[in-house]
Amino acid sequence: MSVNPHHRRPMSRREMLSTAANGFGGLALLELMAREGAAAERKPHYPAKAKSVIFLFMDGGPSQMDTFDPKPRLTKENGQKIPLKTPTTVFNISDKVYGSPFTFKQYGQSGAWVSELFPHTAECVDDMTIIRSMVADHSEHTAANYFMHSGSGFQGRPSMGAWVNYGLGSASDNLPGFIVLESGLIPPGGMDCFGSGFLPATYQGTLFRKGEHPVADLQPLESEAALQKNKLGLLSKLNQGVVKRFGAVSEIDATIANYEMAFRMQSAVPELLDFSQESEATKKMYGIGEKLTDEFGRECLIARRLVERGVRFIELLSPARPGIDRWDQHGSLESGHRINAQSTDKPIAALLKDLKARGLLDSTLVVWGGEFGRTPCAQFPDGGYVTRIGRDHNPFGFTMWMAGGGVKGGKVYGATDEYGYFAVENKVHVHDLHATMLHLLGMDHTKLTYYYGGRNMRLTDVHGNVVKDILA
Repeated sequence: MSVNPHHRRPMSRREMLSTAANGFGGLALLELMAREGAAAERKPHYPAKAKSVIFLFMDGGPSQMDTFDPKPRLTKENGQKIPLKTPTTVFNISDKVYGSPFTFKQYGQSGAWVSELFPHTAECVDDMTIIRSMVADHSEHTAANYFMHSGSGFQGRPSMGAWVNYGLGSASDNLPGFIVLESGLIPPGGMDCFGSGFLPATYQGTLFRKGEHPVADLQPLESEAALQKNKLGLLSKLNQGVVKRFGAVSEIDATIANYEMAFRMQSAVPELLDFSQESEATKKMYGIGEKLTDEFGRECLIARRLVERGVRFIELLSPARPGIDRWDQHGSLESGHRINAQSTDKPIAALLKDLKARGLLDSTLVVWGGEFGRTPCAQFPDGGYVTRIGRDHNPFGFTMWMAGGGVKGGKVYGATDEYGYFAVENKVHVHDLHATMLHLLGMDHTKLTYYYGGRNMRLTDVHGNVVKDILA
């Protein structure tokens, strides 16, 4: 029996897959490059008012009726039963009204009411829109933190900083596009509050801790810069070889990008943290060198310097205070809120004034607020109506404010009821806040999408409306 030398047996499925593996890998690599390249090439959907965002996150939930939303009826009916049907809250609180222990005054040409807790920030009300009608979906810290940051109460969704970084890319060559500044306290939910979720890992937040070495593992391994550069070059070459051999692996691609960024940051970060070129008057304005304000003052000054260097999204976390549980005062609200305010008020005012003096406030959106507010009813940690009284969590009506970056100045928007429990006028949901922030950055929140899980995902999910009434 003769065999035709030109006749070949059919290729098995195993052989076909083995032979085509590199082709499949190439297709996957092209897909990855297309996705990540799209963000680098993406331009705003329309002219942007803001180029950067500074999010002053007051972890724990500041009390709206003790900060920017005065309620005289609480003072008048202090200790009496609240005549409202109240929702279930996190803890078993009383039905007794708790009048604010703080006094309020009107400030600026707008006449906005601000608590005695914020005498410095109050001087900037004519540059701010105070939103008194915020609503959220969660009353427990971890879920509420995920929701405020990512538009979802579940772990694993991209944070708004990651979305901004993905949508616009970084305007800085030597620093990440999304940076988180902390001074000893990470919110419940941990680093996932600043994660990239299903977006490529290069868009996640980079944590800057307080101290001499704020970024972990950033210190050079070699004393000579040339040797360090050569080692990183070899590492990058080896990683690229792995990608070519096995196809696209997003983790490897992100690792390569992170090593390259880390090398550039080794010179950029020390320069960023060097305040020697800042005047003594500037440092004093931020409260640097003062016991209560030094930590947050440094965060605020670094935030201004990051804006100057083109960083897109900067989040500042409240400083840790011994014996004080963030802004989460279930007990001893008067002393807890006072200390937290004293630690942040002067630096925040300095940041707003400094940005404005340098012509940066118009292009920088500054946002202040926590994950929710607090109840008008009292919480008694020791079982009695005493000076250690506090308030429980309240996502049904709370206050945030925005300044610069295309929002109106000297405006109070929305309202809660006479007790400050529920938003009753011009409600602004967290999805609306996110939509408005993206709008000010020049992005349509319905078009900033990423295909994942079988559909186009977005920060606002299927919700959200731009709050046009507060736009300048």
